Amino acid sequence: MDLTLLSIEALLPFILVGFAAQLVDGALGMAFGVISNTLLVAVMGVPPALASQRVHVVECFTTATSGISHLLHGNIDKQLFLRLLLPGVIGGVLGAYLLTSLDASVVKPFVLLYLTAIGLYILARGLFYPPKLKEARLIAPLGLVGGFLDAAGGGGWGAVVTSNLLIQGADPRKVVGTVNAVEFFLTLTVSATFIWHLGFADLAGATLGLLIGGLLAAPIGAWAAKHFPPKQMLILVGIVLILTSGFGVWKAWG
Repeated sequence: MDLTLLSIEALLPFILVGFAAQLVDGALGMAFGVISNTLLVAVMGVPPALASQRVHVVECFTTATSGISHLLHGNIDKQLFLRLLLPGVIGGVLGAYLLTSLDASVVKPFVLLYLTAIGLYILARGLFYPPKLKEARLIAPLGLVGGFLDAAGGGGWGAVVTSNLLIQGADPRKVVGTVNAVEFFLTLTVSATFIWHLGFADLAGATLGLLIGGLLAAPIGAWAAKHFPPKQMLILVGIVLILTSGFGVWKAWG
């Protein structure tokens, strides 16, 4: 292992990214995987399957910390948790298996297009926040799709599941806490699937920095879920994802 990868100068940018991404994720129930994966794929040129593997390994720790914090703050709906859990895990395994079976050079532009679309979706959610309240009905299919897209795209569980549950009218605080709690089991399963196909990822450099930053921010994000207005954060995250993912698409196809 190159010890220079463990220097504070090398780790600091990724610590800051991990901290910011988890702060947003803990407060809004979305964006850690999408922001981190966009950075790794679009900016650093990491193959999509390896990037998704590393992000999910990091999320095993950040989502555990975040889930415990939300539990302590009373932000988890047990019934919603159980209805999301199994479909999310099944979708995650299918998405991870698909991504590891395809050529990275072919998959990368489409992953970036997906991340750009998620950015546009998050931006729209911010601009038109708050959504019209409706009764939440579609939960299990939403968990299945969210889990699949999260593994195949390296992120998006929160962006897909949280946003759609909010649109259906569920309690925002309970949605954010519950989606974060389910994400721990999703990322654990997806990480195991990636490791089965790709082997153990080296936790040096970018991955270690993301992990440190994410762990530091997880308790703060759970607290912020009760206090920070989400509209401005959604808009900012959407703009950042659109720019970074769009640059990656231009770089891949330009």
